[in-house]
Order: sequence, then structure tokens, then C-alpha cells
Amino acid sequence: MGKIAFIFPGQGSQYIGMGKDFYEKEPVSKAVFDKASEVTGLDIPALCFEENDKLNITEYTQIAMLADEIALCRALEVRGIYPDVTAGLSLGEYGAITAAGIISEEDAFRIIRKRGIYMQEAVPTGGAMSAVLGIGNDVIEKICEETEGTVSIANYNCPGQTVITGEAAAVEKAGEALKEAGAKRVVPLKVSGPFHSSMLIPAGEKLEKVLEGIELKDFTVPYVSNLMADYVTSTKEIKFLLKMQISSPVKWQQSVEKMITEGVDTFVEIGPGKTLSSFVKKINKEVKVFNVDKYEDLEKCVEGLANA
Repeated sequence: MGKIAFIFPGQGSQYIGMGKDFYEKEPVSKAVFDKASEVTGLDIPALCFEENDKLNITEYTQIAMLADEIALCRALEVRGIYPDVTAGLSLGEYGAITAAGIISEEDAFRIIRKRGIYMQEAVPTGGAMSAVLGIGNDVIEKICEETEGTVSIANYNCPGQTVITGEAAAVEKAGEALKEAGAKRVVPLKVSGPFHSSMLIPAGEKLEKVLEGIELKDFTVPYVSNLMADYVTSTKEIKFLLKMQISSPVKWQQSVEKMITEGVDTFVEIGPGKTLSSFVKKINKEVKVFNVDKYEDLEKCVEGLANA
């Protein structure tokens, strides 16, 4: 068998009830949720498991998702499943860094709580994001550059799917131009701001001050940075990468392609939904993809990896 990558999703795949079965059945997972509550002062199990109107608000979404991702990751680890490399999309990069042993769970929760708040605060009125389907990135980049106002690529997700971000009017104008240029669809996203755009630079600057006080540990495995789409093996550059990630494009497709060239043939998505699994399959149909979201997924994944 080749190498295994643990991959962690970003905002958008959260749902009420995520992780509840792990909380009830896995002591190691329950401990993670409870630790997140202790560190942040929020009732994380209630936020994740009970009907509420906060889960889709960025400052709460991020801490809830990270707690879920780490809780599920620990359940895999106690079964002897460990990665050769980790990666995550946007917020999911913090799951990747924690799984790689670079920061403690406590520090991860402290950082992501602040990150969510800073991103919520930095969102100006009128920000927007849209998914662009069925047109090349070179065309998207050119049209964004030519469009008046602030608009740029937020996510290189997979072949045929890219996300643009920026001022609402500029995103709309770029979307119209992209449809005229041959895009199959341009779909406005239900998000609370223009994430991964230059409009989020103030949030990155605030986060930098939080990161200054965080101790980084030696790697157990490398992780792949959203910013570079390359392996990170030195702690020296991590804080800069995390600062810049907030306002820079997420190079997810390039990250997956990089891992495959480095020998990864098995991807395990850890966290709510199957978004990243779908992207990976569109990037490369030959690799194996497992998803751990529900409790029943856990044993299927362990058994599948054992038989791979």
C-alpha cells in the first residue's frame, strides 16, 4: 500500500448533529469536545448537537468544525490509523496541523476561536463568493483582473470548479462575464463574507499577534499548505503561512496533485460531509478515498484500509 493522507474540510459542510455519535460512543472523542468547551468557554457539544442559529455563523462554525474534526481523528488514531501527510481546506488546515502534531489541541482551539471572530469582524458589507463551474482557471483569472472592483479566486477546488470572492458587485460582474465566456454555471454561495480575498487582510494581521504566542512542536508528519500547495516540514514558516492563508487563494487541487506525486494513494476525509472526497475523485479517479463523518464510517474506513 502507498501513503495515507488525512484531509480535513472547511466551512460549508457543518450540520446540526455532527460528531454526536462519536461523543456518545468514543471516550477519546468526548474528551476533545469537552476540551474545546473548556478552552473557549463555549458549550461546544450544544453548538454541534442541538438545534441553534449559531452554527452557520463564522465565529462559531470554525470552532465547532475543528472540534469535530479532531474528535474524529483521535478515534482513528486509537485504532492504529495514522497518516503519512495531512492537509485541510481553509479552516481544515488547522485540523491538519493538529493531526500532524505541530500544535496542541488547546492551542488549536484558542487560535481558531480568535480566527473565526476576526474573520467575522473583518467582513465588510457587500462581500460575496460564487462557485464557477466548467471553465478554465486561466480565463477566470483574466476576467477577475479585468473586472472593476475587488474580485479574485478564493479556491481552486478541482477540475471544473473554482470559487471567486470579493466585493458583491464585482463578484456579480465577474460572474456575468464568465457566463458569457462559456462557464456552465456561476452559483452564488451562502456565506457571510468574501473569504480568502484581500478584504480579509485585517483579520490575518490580528491573527498574527495570536500566533506569536503559540508554541510549535516538532513534526510527526508533514502537512501541505493551502498557500503553497507544497509540503511544510519546518516550523519556521508556519505562522506566516497561517496569517497569509486568510486572505489568499486555497490551492486545494494543486495540494492533492502534489500529495499524489509524493506517493499518496489513499485519502481519508475526516469531518462533516464528503466535499473533499468529491474533489479528490474529480482530481484523480485512481486513488482510494474514505470518509469518516458518521460513527458507522469509522469501522468501514478501518476495515477498508486493512484490506487495501
